[in-house]
Amino acid sequence: MQSTGTRNPATTPTHCPYCALQCGMNLTPVEGGTVEVSDRADFPVNRGALCGKGRTAAQVLAPGARLTSPLVRAADGTLAQAGWDEALDRIARNLGRTRAQYGADSLGVFGGGGLTNEKAYALGKFARVVLGTSQIDYNGRFCMSSAAAAGTRAFGLDRGLPFPLEDIPRTGCVILVGSNPAETMPPSLRYFTELRENGGTLIVVDPRRTKTAEQADLHLAPRPGTDLALALGMLHLVVAEGRVDEAYVEERTSGWEEARAAAMAHWPEHVERITGVSVPELREAVRLFCAPEAAMVLTARGPEQQAKGTDTVGAWINLCLATGRAGRPRSGYGCLTGQGNGQGGREHGQKADQLPGYRKLTDPAARRHVAEVWGVDPDSLPGPGRSAYELLDALGTDIRSLLVMGSNPVVSAPRAAHVEGRLRSLDFLAVCDVVLSETAELADVVLPVTQWAEETGTTTNLEGRVLLRRRAISPPEGVRGDLEVLHGLAGRLGVEKGFPVDPEEVFEELRRASAGGPADYSGIDYRRLARENGVFWPCPAQPAADDTHTAAPGTGSSGSSTDASTGRGTRTATGNGGTTSTGSGSTDAGSGSTDADAGLRAAPHPGTPRLFLDRFATDDGRARFAPVAHRPSAEEPDDAYPVLLTTGRVVAQYQSGAQTRRVTELNAAAPGPFVELHPRLAARLGAAEGDPLAVVSRRGRAVAPARITTAIRPDTVFMPFHWPGEGRANTLTNPALDPASRMPEFKVCAVRVEVARRPSPDEVAR
Repeated sequence: MQSTGTRNPATTPTHCPYCALQCGMNLTPVEGGTVEVSDRADFPVNRGALCGKGRTAAQVLAPGARLTSPLVRAADGTLAQAGWDEALDRIARNLGRTRAQYGADSLGVFGGGGLTNEKAYALGKFARVVLGTSQIDYNGRFCMSSAAAAGTRAFGLDRGLPFPLEDIPRTGCVILVGSNPAETMPPSLRYFTELRENGGTLIVVDPRRTKTAEQADLHLAPRPGTDLALALGMLHLVVAEGRVDEAYVEERTSGWEEARAAAMAHWPEHVERITGVSVPELREAVRLFCAPEAAMVLTARGPEQQAKGTDTVGAWINLCLATGRAGRPRSGYGCLTGQGNGQGGREHGQKADQLPGYRKLTDPAARRHVAEVWGVDPDSLPGPGRSAYELLDALGTDIRSLLVMGSNPVVSAPRAAHVEGRLRSLDFLAVCDVVLSETAELADVVLPVTQWAEETGTTTNLEGRVLLRRRAISPPEGVRGDLEVLHGLAGRLGVEKGFPVDPEEVFEELRRASAGGPADYSGIDYRRLARENGVFWPCPAQPAADDTHTAAPGTGSSGSSTDASTGRGTRTATGNGGTTSTGSGSTDAGSGSTDADAGLRAAPHPGTPRLFLDRFATDDGRARFAPVAHRPSAEEPDDAYPVLLTTGRVVAQYQSGAQTRRVTELNAAAPGPFVELHPRLAARLGAAEGDPLAVVSRRGRAVAPARITTAIRPDTVFMPFHWPGEGRANTLTNPALDPASRMPEFKVCAVRVEVARRPSPDEVAR
């Protein structure tokens, strides 16, 4: 499926490199070695719409914006251009030396949620087979790991959305918790607009009155860190008002008695004191949620990026289960995944505790299966390693050398100044990136790698829809793909086979490695992805036509192609009594066609747009309630730090900003950090609009201009986290970890705010 290496003058249909919508776009080569982005109306997720980041994505392809040659640290401490052999030799030599001196676990690998499935798979295999280290994790741990842990605990399976986005306008009510899609994924906002146009209601839970909250029928503005109490208070009212779906709870769930007892300790007046959300607002939210036949709860980073994020998400899932709003048509709990391949990136082995196919690294059967695909002894595979922050915190002590691929923790990690110091303390650091990020600036070797328009590969969007990104142009001379990097390093470290550079060959191996696992991709191939607008996993390979009565490897989950008005659907067996959908938007009219051996094989599995309609992916098919109770945040305000800080994104920048900060149009719209605060807090501080404010936590100090607005609570300030330097928001954030997901508590910490000293005219001139 790769290009021959010359630019194709034809327009190439592909997908955006940024958020987890993975919007469809068309790329046409233009003069200067870059591409022109245009609308692609045939892709059902965005239907031609693109945000500013997507429209300007090609600007980062320009040679002036990106790296085009390897860099190595010279004797004088500067980064100097070098050849590929020199750069790869230096990395292999240092990794080998560290391993020989300190052992395999002295080597660390840090990946990214923007890597394609092929890269994520190859990186996990490289860490475990070539380096022999357990010390691998990725920045997706900072994104939706609490939702993944809660979803797995409740349903037996984690997929961001267990239904396609097209179901959102067809439900009756959506509670959107800690998400601002108007700015984080603008093309998705149409689904919520259509929901309201169809007579449904939108409830937004957010400490700030965001652009999304402005469109809601009801906006609840809880104190940061109290989402768990809010969900429990709503469940209390569901019980007290007789709104529990008793038949559903009896038939399809377990653990209700314990969860109900926990919720009843959170009566409305108590929850009002904790959250700041009034009792009438709580009652109205319950009424709106329970009134229609179908409803959904969707969470994002707000409730998830907390040291109790898994329990918080679990409480919202409890609300869905108690009201019969999970595993039914147009209903359910879902997580709005953030990063471009945040879903696929956590499925195929770059996470500390997982093997490809979303298998557990501690499962002997999983180890045997994957080891057989890799051609190694299962006992040679290391066990689980440290989670992302714990890995970064161990740099320079237990971990002496680090390979970073597609991540910028200097800006994105919590307690970022400390993490930067740990990176500086390493014996050796190598970074593969498109641009000279703040993390790359610290490296001993920097490798320039290809971007989305210059390579073929697959991603998996927030719906669990596996997509094909197609190569539209060749990369500049001097730039190589990440798969080529891993191939070159593996050979230099003594592993000559098993690391191909062709992404389709890697995907074929990934299919075999995932077969029979929870995230089963074995029924998907590049030809099919090129023919269809994505295929939803699980999608097992079908058995031979003469054995179609035998269930193919499956997850025990269920789904269906369901008519939105009747709830009826057609189902086919997958395994463990489960079912899978027959399509519902996942395929076009030709998707049932087969290859030349059609007479010998069953029709291809259609994929699974909707999970859990017949049973959940647990051993007994029942969803599990979580008996959770509210507890304070890891760091509450006090006299020294009396204000709460929460963080997030703005529409014109993305993640650590390493790429979007290089786009003129986006920088004009969002040129730098700011501190958003309420007028009452500004008055107490004596601060005016634009004044430099110092925000100080127990971990450090950040300075940015004041932005005064009534859209935020008086006890809270907000900072976006896209920038390095003096205004780096993550200098302040708390690395306290959720005990289940190991997610840091980005969304709430205690700070004090003061007007910073204004520079003198001489200082400004300098």
